[in-house]
Amino acid sequence: MGKSPTAPKATSATESPGNRFYRTVWRWHFYAGLFVIPFMIILAATGIVYLFKPQLDTVMYHNLMVVQPNGTALAFTEQVERAQAAFPTATVTQITPNIAPDRSTEVLLTTADERNLMVFVDPYTGQVLGQRDEDHNLQAIARKIHGDLLIGQTGDYLVELAACWGLVLLITGLYLWWPRHRFAVLGTLIPRLWSSNQRIFWRDLHAVPGFYGLLLIGFLILTGLPWTGFWGDTFAQVWGRFPAQMWDEIPESTILTGSLNQRGQVVPWAVEQLPMPQSHLSGANHAGHGHGGSAATNEAASAPRVNLDFVIALAQAKGAPPGFSVTLPEGKTGVYTVSAFPNDPRQEVTMHIDQYSGEVLADVRWSDYGLVPKAVEMGTAIHMGKYFGIANQLLMLVAALIVMLLSITGAVMWWQRRPRESGLLGAPAMPPYSQNWRVPLIIVAILGFAFPLVGISLVIVLSLDYFVLSRIPALRQIFY
Repeated sequence: MGKSPTAPKATSATESPGNRFYRTVWRWHFYAGLFVIPFMIILAATGIVYLFKPQLDTVMYHNLMVVQPNGTALAFTEQVERAQAAFPTATVTQITPNIAPDRSTEVLLTTADERNLMVFVDPYTGQVLGQRDEDHNLQAIARKIHGDLLIGQTGDYLVELAACWGLVLLITGLYLWWPRHRFAVLGTLIPRLWSSNQRIFWRDLHAVPGFYGLLLIGFLILTGLPWTGFWGDTFAQVWGRFPAQMWDEIPESTILTGSLNQRGQVVPWAVEQLPMPQSHLSGANHAGHGHGGSAATNEAASAPRVNLDFVIALAQAKGAPPGFSVTLPEGKTGVYTVSAFPNDPRQEVTMHIDQYSGEVLADVRWSDYGLVPKAVEMGTAIHMGKYFGIANQLLMLVAALIVMLLSITGAVMWWQRRPRESGLLGAPAMPPYSQNWRVPLIIVAILGFAFPLVGISLVIVLSLDYFVLSRIPALRQIFY
């Protein structure tokens, strides 16, 4: 977002402190940009794909998702049995009842080779319309790249580091954009796209949209961080807790509700730290509810269980919004988990239900969230373009396009100003002597405290810059 002035000439000892600090910030901006640009382009592109997931799903899987309403729907237990019959060696793990009369029921199965297949069933005829590989479709791959670059935890940390350095870019870019002498509308608020000077053209195309997109990009970064593996997990452990009295007289397991998100977004962020309660084997006295159909396991043969139709009816009676899913119990003490992750986070529902008695062991709603989890959930809904419809999607699309524009124009400006001599990086030169490091150290301390990964990396970069790159002639020639 910052300016790209011509490479400064060697400075004298009379250079002003303000100019020295400006050049230092410019150097930080430069190095941050070189690291962040590839990641930001990837995140923006994959974010756009996932942003329009509802529309893409409807177009790409219309024959699987849309059905012709025809009389009375079959029992959900029977629909699941039809899906199970099509894949007899697979295990049913989740069901999403049809969200409208003209939509199919979605049944998630895990195959013997650990593939996750979404099977679409016509709720009126029981016909299996087809299946979708939940790990290898366009939207799933885009989401996976967006989260960990397809390389697991290492990729997750790299994405988090790039996002945090993106904040450094925003802060330093704002400083570089800020008029240093007198305010001028042209070049500050209006880009001079008519300029024949290529440096002015690209600088304005970089700086001015960056200024207008500052808050949007900052919002995207900050609302994405709670889902990261290092900062996000720590943040969740601090702010994602619930009062202990919510679990009075309810057996808890050591498994957290967030474990359900290993197969994709199932439960909201706000409940990921919620302990999973356990079903009471001694409470299996409701045989009138029927035996579990598709959820039946060897353990269930010795005790009556509530069936899927009872659980879904209970969820609907308790106001779960359309689109909720039911995750089936695992093992003797597992529970049914009803979860709604709707467009409006104020309608979110997470219920754990005893598989034997049908008792609701936990029922967490928006009103149970603390202030921070509410902010995270609202931010996530807007980040994903869900909260206020197509306008929300278009707003986030603009933000993603600005990110791509800044990345491309930043790369072009570097290419234009780099020295033509082979092997030179063309980084902005540091001042020829030490300056007052109080302000930079304060910035490092604040960023390091708020975002440990960026703090650690910033200390490493500054140390390398000062103790290695500036003192070894061969490296100094490349980086200075």
